[in-house]
Formats: sequence, structure tokens, C-alpha cells
Amino acid sequence: MSKPALGRGLGALLGSSLPPTKLPDAPGPASAASPVADNRERVERAPLTRIRPCPLQPRKDFSSDALRELADSIMEQGIVQPLIVRCRGDGFELIAGERRWRAAQMLGLTEVPVIVREADDRAVLELALIENLQRENLNPIEEAHGYAQLIEQFQLTQEEASARVGRSRVVVANALRLLKLDLEIQGFVRDGRISVGHAKVILGLSRAEEQKLVAERVIKESLNVRQTEHLVAQLQNRGATPARGKSGSLPLTRDSHVADLERRLQERFGTRVDLRYRQGKGALQIHFFNDTDLERLLEIIGVKLD
Repeated sequence: MSKPALGRGLGALLGSSLPPTKLPDAPGPASAASPVADNRERVERAPLTRIRPCPLQPRKDFSSDALRELADSIMEQGIVQPLIVRCRGDGFELIAGERRWRAAQMLGLTEVPVIVREADDRAVLELALIENLQRENLNPIEEAHGYAQLIEQFQLTQEEASARVGRSRVVVANALRLLKLDLEIQGFVRDGRISVGHAKVILGLSRAEEQKLVAERVIKESLNVRQTEHLVAQLQNRGATPARGKSGSLPLTRDSHVADLERRLQERFGTRVDLRYRQGKGALQIHFFNDTDLERLLEIIGVKLD
């Protein structure tokens, strides 16, 4: 699957048209086929101590093992792609390349190659989101916080934010719903202890205590998404903690085909779905929790509001 295109105006900021090449000690002659670069495209060497990370960076978790691998690569090949920075005070602030900056610190480098560009806060946040999304560097909670920050800080709608980062509105809306989870459960998702599929099911519970109960059961008993759906349904329908079987597994009392279809519908709509079926008749109930959630569901179904 091809990666989504960069947001409008960000291709020039990122400099994606420039192929990554190992930087020589001195600039060589420009290719006749390449456009003449202006001063903003000039690669400079900047002291590492004058560069600081950007507070708008949505990525917060950096694997020490991955950084060590990158540091080893830099030791062998050098920094292949310059860091992108903007001027801030008497130093520079990173726009793109925090992993390279951290790896350079690990190696004790004193200087790194940079390209200095002009960019406002919104462009920086958009670029950071795009870079990380295209490289699949963000965990689901970091991605959700990045969308939320873009929307709240710059007064954008979900549709406008999705267009800026090359994602569909449904993807952005589903990611933002994860922030409705209890903070402890968000931590479970961030650490990979429960999946986004589990989290979407747990969102069917409004009380934080019940959300925690289900999340802890998922982790302790290694429940799959379908088992989690049954557990959530029991809490919703009975208002009490369901009893465990002797083996600790969850009882499956519904028709397996109906349950499977209900599960697939819940995955498609990203919310709680109740399917009742008996001898060719029944009902389908799709839950939503606010107007934005309803609009998201209508968009999935293909219903346009006048």
C-alpha cells in the first residue's frame, strides 16, 4: 500500500524532493539537472549543544535498542540525511530528525549536518506527525495526542486535520476516541499490553472502573478481541462482574455466526454494536456517544448530511 501524500505545502518544508546522500566534507558541483538551491537548502554543520528537541514532537517513546542500532549505522556511514531545524533564540530547534540527534549524542559527536528552514508551529507539528506516521514510528496513543494537539492548538476540524496529514477523517476520529479511555488503560495501549482492537471494545464501557476491570482481565487471561466483546457485553447487560468458568475462560452462549458478524461490525464501525437475530428477524443497534461520533458513523455508512 502506498504511503499517503504529504500535507499541502509540507513537501518543500521536509525537502522530500532531495535524495538522501552522504554529506561530503565540502560541497561538490551541482548537477545540471538539479535546480539551484537557495540559502535555505544549504547544508550546514551545527554544534550539537545548540540544537534542542521540539516540544511539539508527538513522539515521546524512543527505543534504546533502536537508537543503539542507529548510532552503530551512523558510526559506519555517517549521518546520511541532515537534520531539519529552525532558528530559535541563539540556537536551533528540531523540525525533523530527533532520533538522529539522540543517536549523535550517544556517540559523543560535537557537530551534525543540518538544513535551516523557516516554519511556524503548525507546520512543524504537521511535519512531525507526517514524518512519524509515514515511518510508522508512533504508538496509537502518541498518534491520537498528535491529532488532538493539531486540532485544539490550531482550531481545526477533524476533516481539516485529516487533510493536513494525509489521513481519512474516520482514521483520525477513531484515533481520538482512544483518548476517552482511562489514563491507565491508555498506558496499556501505549506499551502494547492490549491492542487497539481491545481498546475499541473497552470504549463501550463508560465507567473507568469497568474499563480497568476488563483491561486487567484481558492482560491476565490473554483474552482475544472476541472474548473481550463477550465480557463487555456481560457487564453492559447485567451490570455485574461475570463469573469465570473453571478454566478461567469466558462462556460463549450465543450463536457463533451471529457473534462473529457482530464482532466484524464492531471492528468496522469502531464502536459497540448489538446484533439480535432469530429465525430471519432481529435488530441491529449501533451506539454513538456524541454528535461527532454520529457524524463519523454516518460517513462510514455513506449518509451525507444536508
